[in-house]
Amino acid sequence: MKLDILKFKRDTLGGMLLHLLLAASALLLVAILYFYAYLPSSTNHNESITVPNTEGMEISKLDDFLGKRTLRYEVTDSSYSSELPPLTVIKQSPPAGAKVKEGRKISITVNRTNPPTVPVPDLVDGSVVNADAVLRSNELKRGRIELVAGPFNVVKAMKYKGQTLTIGDRVPKGAVIDLVVMDGGNKDYPMPDLLSSSYEDAKVPVFGSNLVFGTITLVGDTTGGDAVILKQKPEPNALVRPGDVVDLWIGQLGTEIPEDDGNEN
Repeated sequence: MKLDILKFKRDTLGGMLLHLLLAASALLLVAILYFYAYLPSSTNHNESITVPNTEGMEISKLDDFLGKRTLRYEVTDSSYSSELPPLTVIKQSPPAGAKVKEGRKISITVNRTNPPTVPVPDLVDGSVVNADAVLRSNELKRGRIELVAGPFNVVKAMKYKGQTLTIGDRVPKGAVIDLVVMDGGNKDYPMPDLLSSSYEDAKVPVFGSNLVFGTITLVGDTTGGDAVILKQKPEPNALVRPGDVVDLWIGQLGTEIPEDDGNEN
């Protein structure tokens, strides 16, 4: 039996249902073509780009570098790193290696031209060991020690680029602060025992005694474990004075020191 569509007139129930069915079919067809044909082709469906690494790159080169990869960028933040030149990329998001669509915008954190400043902490009347720790906690570095006459082994003043500082003065983050230290009356005192200590641990008694590291000699293989001090000069308990130089021989515990390295001057 053949279906006579002409008999379903618009003003009949059958005609209305037929027209609704035709309209729904047309909408369904349009939706299928849009989502499965037009949209994938216009958005590069199943196509992605690997985000390149821009960290350390000058911002002036990003347009050309990312443009060749059909990517864009925007500067969303700034920070400071003393290890990178000004106006270079410190961080990016998405990270290098991520998969993104063409035209994706990469968020960039740029290194500032000038470092932020930090206030100079109060180091006066404290020990060199304390000053070293306080400077590190304030993102500053300790420079040279200038010894002056005085009855105590304490910090007398702080300097930056030869200029005496007062507490609260602002200096660039990462600045090197020199210390003016009293010599404690220039009296002799026993050399600390550094043997079997690590180099990092030895810094505390050496700097605390206002001594200076001299020649550091590595003995044997120092990469396979925890290297320690095998020999020191001056020897433990030898009499020293502020500013004296301390030479060290460092290696794995039990390593024999070659005779040439062990000769006294």
